[in-house]
Amino acid sequence: MKQGLSLRVSQHLALTPQLQQSIRLLQLSTLELSQEVGQMLDENPFLELNADEAPREEFGLGQADTPVARDVLEGEFAAGGGNDFATSASTAVDNDADATPLSADDGQSWDGDGTVELSPDDSEWGGDAKPSGNNLGDNEDADAGELARGQESLQSYLHTQALALRLSPEDRAALRFLIESLNDDGYLEDPLTDLARGLAGSDEEQVDELVHHFTVALFLLQSLEPAGVGARDLAECLTLQLKVLLAKREAEPGVIAPLTAVRVALRICKQPMDLLARRDIKRLVQLCSATDVAVREAIALIGQLEPKPGRRFVDVERNIVVPDVLVVKIGNGQRTRFRVRLNPDVMPRLRVHDIYANALRQHKGGGNDAASYAALQQRLQEARWFIKNIQQRFDTILRVSTAIVERQKSFFTHGELAMRPLVLREIADELGLHESTISRVTTAKYMATPFGTFELKYFFGSGLGTDSGGNASSTAVRALIKQFIAAEDLKKPLSDNQLSEMLKEQGIDCARRTVAKYREGLRIATASLRKAL
Repeated sequence: MKQGLSLRVSQHLALTPQLQQSIRLLQLSTLELSQEVGQMLDENPFLELNADEAPREEFGLGQADTPVARDVLEGEFAAGGGNDFATSASTAVDNDADATPLSADDGQSWDGDGTVELSPDDSEWGGDAKPSGNNLGDNEDADAGELARGQESLQSYLHTQALALRLSPEDRAALRFLIESLNDDGYLEDPLTDLARGLAGSDEEQVDELVHHFTVALFLLQSLEPAGVGARDLAECLTLQLKVLLAKREAEPGVIAPLTAVRVALRICKQPMDLLARRDIKRLVQLCSATDVAVREAIALIGQLEPKPGRRFVDVERNIVVPDVLVVKIGNGQRTRFRVRLNPDVMPRLRVHDIYANALRQHKGGGNDAASYAALQQRLQEARWFIKNIQQRFDTILRVSTAIVERQKSFFTHGELAMRPLVLREIADELGLHESTISRVTTAKYMATPFGTFELKYFFGSGLGTDSGGNASSTAVRALIKQFIAAEDLKKPLSDNQLSEMLKEQGIDCARRTVAKYREGLRIATASLRKAL
């Protein structure tokens, strides 16, 4: 074997801690970023959140007509108050011209450059942003999540009604047990025998006794509000509600549905539910011994019932979407333009703790304190990089959002019917970023527009060919399909083939299967289920 020396040149990407953190922060949602900031504030003593609020201006009719002093106006103009958006936008573009979230100095690390003096980047970032609040007026302790969870549960509502019943201790305990055994929809999924065996085990005598108490308790439970609660299946749930309607109809004639429709509906609920789901009118007419008109009226009545009695009591987590970007329409007509800016409520107001940083600068580590000094210096550098990466994150979001608004001006003027086809590569090429960066920026980030709040990914979509040789956005095609269906005759709803032909008349080549896919994505039923009885 012959030995020798050779020189080889190669390039590789080293993901430094700064770069890894920048990528991670870029793909976080607003809520996840808030959690990340909170964790960093707990771990790093050099990082602090400036929660000081600027003094509020006085508002009201008394101050509405108060003239503003000329020197105040000149001072605000000199401070750049009149063109703050243009300044911030140009700064964002300049900052990202040379460095992006996917480019950093691979040789750098958290160790810093050996200095502990306050750098210009240590000043407060996000200082113009207001501290995040809940917009609930003077009630500062109230929280939107708490308000959403403040509604009464189904079990609590039923327990309150059960207090008015005069029951023996055994029946009261059985009723309470059944109430707690209901699912979120108000159904009793487990058979009474299984519930009894779960309490009594293999003691058959005790099981029979429990089943007896549960049977009595179930009858009482199904007599409570909301009607249909405690049912074992959909047919029983609908039957319980129809019996309540029947009792009200007999007590107050002419107040609710006709008596014949209620009775036919009760017969329908005794038949297989798939016949009702398919609206098999002919088969139901034969099985229920009723006329075609009576069956149609009964099906329409059943459609007004609640298949999930516990729906309104379900404590669903309300996800309040806070937009990261705000788009405001300025001007009218040909002078219309759109101002894009970051939402100040989602921008954390971070800065390096100047007292601790100055103390570290004045302290000269040596001897036994050298290790502690180096560790604190690394923490200081981490705080600086964290502030810089967050600033770079919002700068990139602003750049991407501005590019999206420029590409989709027609949407912001005319709505989703004017949406243009747009892919990630177009924005990436325009801004000089990678597609993966655009993907991270547009995921779980939201934009408030004059037409509502949308995720940034909403503005991207594939294109369908047109007769003119251009492309139509899939979002615009969905909106067009929704518009066609909204204007259809309910007695003769449009089929997918008809929708496809109508799109071709508009110059859009869209196959029937594509129309069906878009319709299902819009959660619109098929033509047979949309047909009015």
